[in-house]
Amino acid sequence: MKRLSLSSFAVVALVGTISLSGCDTTPRERQEIVRDEARKLDTLADRAADKLRNAGRRAARFDSVSRARNREPLDAASTATFAQQLLGTYADVENLTPATIEPAYVQLLRQTRAQRKQWSQRDWDYATSIYKRLNERLKAIRLDVKGRDEIHIRALQAEFTTHESSRDLKDLGQAVKE
Repeated sequence: MKRLSLSSFAVVALVGTISLSGCDTTPRERQEIVRDEARKLDTLADRAADKLRNAGRRAARFDSVSRARNREPLDAASTATFAQQLLGTYADVENLTPATIEPAYVQLLRQTRAQRKQWSQRDWDYATSIYKRLNERLKAIRLDVKGRDEIHIRALQAEFTTHESSRDLKDLGQAVKE
């Protein structure tokens, strides 16, 4: 079944209105009906354009705020504290071994799942920083990591990225609605 767009729906409604009233009205009356319907369509189109323009402005503002936040450096002490909270005994990322890298990702995701709903965008910046450090460490020791562990790590990486993207979309959606 073909979906009708707003304009094609409006034309169908207009034609239906004209054909229903065509037998009982004069050409001048039908002309006035067409003008009224066209005015209604113009009003609807103007409202939709205004809403779209406002949403675009809000999205641009959200993007601008996000860029400004990303330009601010992360505090080293806060990063260390956050790493300790997220990774626990695996917080010393630079010393992770091929045997401990997979449990570090598991710990990161366990904490991310538990805390993500309370996190602000800045908290996500810290979590992402820790995640990137883990990825860098993985890159350095990858050739010594068991295949089974690497596959599990890839799944955990995908989950982390999904959680982060989901939060970004949620925040963008809220910014556009406001």
